[in-house]
Amino acid sequence: MASDASFVEYIVEQIDNAGDITFKKMFGEYGIFCNGKIVALVCENQLFVKPTDGGRAFIGNAVEAPPYPGAKPSFLIENKIDDGKWLSELIKISYKELPEPKPKKKKTKK
Repeated sequence: MASDASFVEYIVEQIDNAGDITFKKMFGEYGIFCNGKIVALVCENQLFVKPTDGGRAFIGNAVEAPPYPGAKPSFLIENKIDDGKWLSELIKISYKELPEPKPKKKKTKK
């Protein structure tokens, strides 16, 4: 089951104070970006935040699960979806610790 765009938009509204928040459809689900860096995924209407040490300390008893089969576990956020202040803080913390995206390689013509 693919995620509803309205659910993704709600999540984006909740974390709007974390920075420049955008999202795009990826592999049938959605990636959420903060200042150009991917920080979370929305899969099957569930929010998965990329794991970081700071995020783990902030959450406390973090629940981890893979967002899709074969993926590395991420923080599954269930009970704090409606707490925009808390969620924005988690995204800010995660953003600071996540690596910068790798530069895209230019396509060469054959």
